[in-house]
Amino acid sequence: MGFSLLGTARAEPVRYRLDPTHTSVTWEVLHFGTSTLRGRFASLGGDVEIDRAARRGRVAVEIDVRTLHTGVPVFDARLRERDLFATADHPAAWFVAERLEFDAAGQLQTVTGELTLKGRSIGLTLRAVRFGCYTNPLWRKEVCGGDFEGRMRRSDVGMDVALPFVADEVVLRVQAEGVRQ
Repeated sequence: MGFSLLGTARAEPVRYRLDPTHTSVTWEVLHFGTSTLRGRFASLGGDVEIDRAARRGRVAVEIDVRTLHTGVPVFDARLRERDLFATADHPAAWFVAERLEFDAAGQLQTVTGELTLKGRSIGLTLRAVRFGCYTNPLWRKEVCGGDFEGRMRRSDVGMDVALPFVADEVVLRVQAEGVRQ
């Protein structure tokens, strides 16, 4: 079911605060060509601003990298070490985007910006798999959200441990919902 992001045209940007209970980032990387390693960052927050009439916006997200979770505590501890996520030195990551692209019908297609992880910034485009808005019956506020996918190379942020046995390409999957402020 598709929802038009445009709805009623507005003359000014509308701000949405990310709902931490409905927002997370997961990552996937191929392990020895046999299986996929998966992890999740469970704690993140931020704001999204959308100007529906102008079809533009801004996204600013902070990710608590220390909330990294794979389901295997010993592996989580290894991933937090200095040669991988370095969570003691870099407890947060950021994604800031000011390029949102929409199709002719007003549906959000991509969000392009900069991911900063381990003190290094790289370009990142997230493709909207789905996106929609509705009025939450409990809060009586508009909620917009969707699922997004992107790809990055872990070596671009200094994580080259175990290459080529563990793939360089990382698939990012973002689930996000924001509540209108």
